[in-house]
Amino acid sequence: MKRVMSLMGILITFIVWNAPAHSIELGPEIHIANGDLRCANRDDRGVLACKGIPYATPPIGALRWHAPLPPPNWHASRDASQFGARCLSALKGDMAPGPPRSEDCLSVNVWTPAHHANDARPVMVWIYGGGFEFGSSAEPSSDGSRLAAKGVVLVSFNYRVGVLGFLAHPGLDREGPSGDYGLQDQLAALRWVQSNIASFGGDPHNVTVFGESAGAHAIGILMASPLARGLMHKAIGESGAFWDSEYGSIPTFDEAHARGLAFTRQVGATSIVELRAMTAEQVNAAAMWDFSTHPVITAFSPNIDGYVVPDVPATRFLRGEELKIPLLAGWNKVEQWPFRALALPHHTAPAFIQAVERMFGKDKVSEFLTLYPANDDDQAKESAEALAGDQLISEQTWQWLQFHRLHGGSPVYAYYFTYTSPYAPIAAHVAEVPFVFGTLTPQFVVGSAAPPSAADQAFSETIMSYWVNFAAHGDPNGIGLPHWPLYDDKDLVENLGKEITPQINLQAARFRFLSAYREKGALPARWRALGVPN
Repeated sequence: MKRVMSLMGILITFIVWNAPAHSIELGPEIHIANGDLRCANRDDRGVLACKGIPYATPPIGALRWHAPLPPPNWHASRDASQFGARCLSALKGDMAPGPPRSEDCLSVNVWTPAHHANDARPVMVWIYGGGFEFGSSAEPSSDGSRLAAKGVVLVSFNYRVGVLGFLAHPGLDREGPSGDYGLQDQLAALRWVQSNIASFGGDPHNVTVFGESAGAHAIGILMASPLARGLMHKAIGESGAFWDSEYGSIPTFDEAHARGLAFTRQVGATSIVELRAMTAEQVNAAAMWDFSTHPVITAFSPNIDGYVVPDVPATRFLRGEELKIPLLAGWNKVEQWPFRALALPHHTAPAFIQAVERMFGKDKVSEFLTLYPANDDDQAKESAEALAGDQLISEQTWQWLQFHRLHGGSPVYAYYFTYTSPYAPIAAHVAEVPFVFGTLTPQFVVGSAAPPSAADQAFSETIMSYWVNFAAHGDPNGIGLPHWPLYDDKDLVENLGKEITPQINLQAARFRFLSAYREKGALPARWRALGVPN
């Protein structure tokens, strides 16, 4: 009998220690590599939220302008019920509500519907926009609970922006490649996902990165970076691709370093030591930005650092050197809405035509005017603004789809967002984000006061289903959804509007005209001096 009991004890011990991981039930207390977390209780959708989790050592003191280092371990259970501090914003007059801002801001948030660790749910990682100058993972429009309730583990995180995220300087190069610390933060967050997401019921082998505006640009850049291999398995880009603009392609190594040296002189510093001795608020205040100028040429933003960004991203896509992963990407009907101040001079039609001659050449003006007419001053204004939206967002997003379709060897899906309603009266830049997350917060750009309707909610459910299906399977299609065809040489895009249906890309002629100026994928360097706003 004693021998039987002994054998039973051994058997029980074996079962406990070798039980499958999915038997570990997920509650508010979760253990990850660096320590224990105390998360918020599940919401009424059954989603568990864990927020403000450090994914890197605070980038302060001697670690300001340093590649992110792994986070330190903690011993006591850590509160993870609230968002962490937001990174300092370089946007003038940024009064967006949220947690306090701090240089110590590198944290990640996780929303999970899983009830057991290692459930292997699809993972979606959100990268916020803001021109690489502002934004945070605590924005109400991108709260992850509703999207997570669709069956995915949703992750968002903060990354450094502005001068604190993108200062390039020869003095910093002695410590490691300088200039793209914000992008290195993004890579560090994705590595954190690989190491920890199974503890939240997510599958580290099925990670979809999605983002809007600067977030989409970041994804295009990272897809062209060798450092991102193995960190993402699908990508969704909303309104952005390569950080190209009317000023040409992404800034060069030399341009970024010249800007860094000029900034050092501007603040009266003579060394990196002196720059690090300034408070983060002092440094940030000396490099503010607003929507009247473009962040590519007037602010600190991604550049060809030779490390994260080895070359012009579009050139790497053209050569087929990008990550070979499924891509879903698109643009909105009125991308120009927040960027109208960046349009070519257009106070009169002749002034606009003169600016067009300088940019595109006199021999191309007639063809240009068939696509962007300027028969009178009002029409010139409309065309100038449409051109700005195309050059900043739409054309390069389309080019991203084209290059990846031809050279990426993976499924590609394209969309054109046109949906409007009293709640969302203009299909402007950023307008789709509340629909993607199901938050239906007030429209950021337009400022509509109308509440969302049942039709808005139904449209949001469709968009969320498309995004989640793509994250799960690499295909947005699913039962009960309008069919979304693969993107091919017919240039069919899924019209995400009041009627959801495939349609011919109506802007293709404009995009082909602009893309003809690309040489080996890159836009003309001379545009840097010509793309001057009013």
